[in-house]
Amino acid sequence: QASQEELKAAYRRLCMLYHPDKHRDPELKTQAERLFNLVHQAYEVLSDPQTRAIYDIYGRRGLEMEGWEVVERKRTPAEIREEFERLQREREERRLQQRTNPKGTISVGIDATDLFDRYDEEYEDVPGSSFPQIEINKMHISQSIEAPLTATDTAILSGNLSTQNGNGGGSINLALRRVTSAKGWGELEFGAGDLQGPLFGLKIFRNLTPRCFITTNCALQFSSRGIRPGLTTVLARNLDKNTMGYLQWRWGIQSAMNTSLVRDTKTSHFTVALQLGIPHSFMMVSYQHKFQDEDQTRVKGSLKTGFFGTIVEYGAERKISRHSVLGATVSVGVPQGVSLKIKLNRASQTYFFPVHLTDQLLPSAVFYATVGPLVIYFAMHRLIIKPYLRAQKERELEKQRESTASDILQKKQEAEAAVRLMQESVRRIIEAEEARMGLIVVNAWYGKFVNDNSRKNEKVKVIDVTVPLQCLVKDSKLILTEASKAGLPGFYDPCVGEEKSLKVLYQFRGVLHQVMSADNEALRIPKQ
Repeated sequence: QASQEELKAAYRRLCMLYHPDKHRDPELKTQAERLFNLVHQAYEVLSDPQTRAIYDIYGRRGLEMEGWEVVERKRTPAEIREEFERLQREREERRLQQRTNPKGTISVGIDATDLFDRYDEEYEDVPGSSFPQIEINKMHISQSIEAPLTATDTAILSGNLSTQNGNGGGSINLALRRVTSAKGWGELEFGAGDLQGPLFGLKIFRNLTPRCFITTNCALQFSSRGIRPGLTTVLARNLDKNTMGYLQWRWGIQSAMNTSLVRDTKTSHFTVALQLGIPHSFMMVSYQHKFQDEDQTRVKGSLKTGFFGTIVEYGAERKISRHSVLGATVSVGVPQGVSLKIKLNRASQTYFFPVHLTDQLLPSAVFYATVGPLVIYFAMHRLIIKPYLRAQKERELEKQRESTASDILQKKQEAEAAVRLMQESVRRIIEAEEARMGLIVVNAWYGKFVNDNSRKNEKVKVIDVTVPLQCLVKDSKLILTEASKAGLPGFYDPCVGEEKSLKVLYQFRGVLHQVMSADNEALRIPKQ
């Protein structure tokens, strides 16, 4: 938001500070020339309305974007944004052939009912009957990839294989999707399988209004019993900023009408649904609480009741690494029994392990299904996951330090040179501030501070920035904007990739004060 007058004033001040003619020492003169040129380059960008608009919106990557030389001058920031997005689209089109979006699911069903539902009299004469039998009774594998053909056309190839108790089958599908406009798209689907005959489908999505859309999916399934048509229509509307309402009508083998309300906020997710249909009618309520922690922990619970019985589910999920989320859900139902469902999401791949524990409502099964996963998770987190993530973070930081070592060394040399060039100006600023009982920076440090006892083994990494901060004092005020302080004159990054803060001890009106500010936090002293 700086005005041209403020830019000119800052430019003049830095020019006076770094002008080579003000320094007689040959080494200082050379350093001053380099810093003076950097200041001049920055002013050239910011004093031109066109390049400043590009920089304000997109930063340096906007200035480095290919194709800006053909942009007409005197354009507004909105026009520049459109031009930038056009150039980005052209670059994305060139990368289309290199893109796929693989998605996959592997599900392994485990029958562990022998742990709780054993009948001892049946096992008396069976060798090895003292050990419960745990079996894999079903498996499902599905995979899909996308192949962009043009900017608007995409081909999607998918396949799946399923087996249960020794019987199974599979299918393969090809879908062609075309984005017809900003309001909608259409998709043609062709499929075939060993258990079912050919499948032909058509899916259409359309935004009716900015807050309402409709999806229609019709299909023809060919089999030995003839042609079985199916039609599904979903109408959805934004009821408010965080709430969606859905109406679904399904006609075919399993006809049904469904209405649901979904409210999703930063801290919670709530769903209520009602379905009337053949063969199942039910009502379902679910709630999920999202904790605002680093691991994105979520706890959830749901109640579903209908003609099939009643099911209560509760569980939790947590991020265990940058790309992995682990979750567990306990399902207790009548007449379904007790099951434990474990799910691992790794990037775009999902691994699902439903474990059926008992056909009856046994308190012991519910207890072990609840406590067992918690004990195993916390043991693994403490003994395996946490040490692994710590070592991985250290490796990444070390790699980042190595890749930026030369750049950081150059920034450090520039910062040290800037501090030497500031000495005379800072002396005059301090004399002026002392005369008016104004703002004097006694000490200032920038970098990584360790105040938490749990991190006492970590090393403090800070640099002294007393002189650079005092040089920024004007009319007994120090004002820093919301940006990383590593870019300020006389500053550099002492701990790449780690959390940094600025700690300032200053004197104002003869009284000492202290303030601590996060790296990207705005700072204004003296405080009101």
